Parts: sequence; C-alpha cells; structure tokens
Amino acid sequence: MQQKITPFLWFDGQAEEAAELYTSVFDDSRIVDVQRYGDAGPLSAGTVMTVTFEVAGQRVIALNGGPQYKFTEAFSLSVDCETQEEVDRYWARLTEDGGEEGPCGWLKDRFGLSWQINPRKLGELLGDPDPEKSQRVMKAMLGMKKIDIQALLDAYEG
Repeated sequence: MQQKITPFLWFDGQAEEAAELYTSVFDDSRIVDVQRYGDAGPLSAGTVMTVTFEVAGQRVIALNGGPQYKFTEAFSLSVDCETQEEVDRYWARLTEDGGEEGPCGWLKDRFGLSWQINPRKLGELLGDPDPEKSQRVMKAMLGMKKIDIQALLDAYEG
C-alpha cells in the first residue's frame, strides 16, 4: 500500500550518503530509487537529485537541494526501542563520525538530522498514575543524554 505521507529531507550534497547510513542502521531498510539531475537541473548533470529509501519500513525521500536550508531540532525522527541494547546500538551508530549527543535521548547525526532514541519503558514509567514515581523518572531523564533504562527503573523505585 502506498504511504500517504512521506518525510522529505533536504541535504546539501549528502542525500545518498545519508540514505546509505540510515538503511545500514535499521532492519527492514533499503534504497528504493536514485534520481539524478539532468542538464536543466540546478546542480550538475548526473549529480544525485533524490534518493527514495525505506528505513524500518518507513518510506523517506532525501533531496540534494543545496546549502540554503539546514535541519533544526524542530523536526526529529523518534525511534521506539524495546531494550537497552537497541538504545545503545542506535545511539552509537547515529552519533558516529561527527554526530552529537543531546539531552533526554535526543541526538543529531553527522548530517544534522535530529533523532529521539526512546525506550518504550520510558513512556510507561512517565505515564504511571503515581505522580511521585513518574516525577522521579522525569527528573532522572532530564539529567541524561542517552537514556539508561536501569537508571529510570531505579528512580521509579525511589
């Protein structure tokens, strides 16, 4: 079935490199199509224009549009993780080669795209009906960069 809404990401010459990274990090990922600029394009003929790829089953299009626009934290991709091993793996791969750690499970990859690496357990603990427990979890999370599930559980238990 065709996806109704597709994220469209603007890069400055690294669309193919980004697609290759993202498809190597997540299972159920592949590059679907690469389109190149022709003679009439704003970039040199033969330069990659767009890369359509699937990452964890989600279709995405990356455009080599030039230096006019940059990513900001106003847009991020959120990754649902079941285990600490998943959190650690995605965190390491997406911050390698120039990525930056951010607060509370956020990071920027080397292309400047923001990601949230979220263990499912975080939402469960923050949603606990006991406000004392959920607030201890919130306080612990606010002190973290990469989320540590055991530290959240320890805060939850008090």
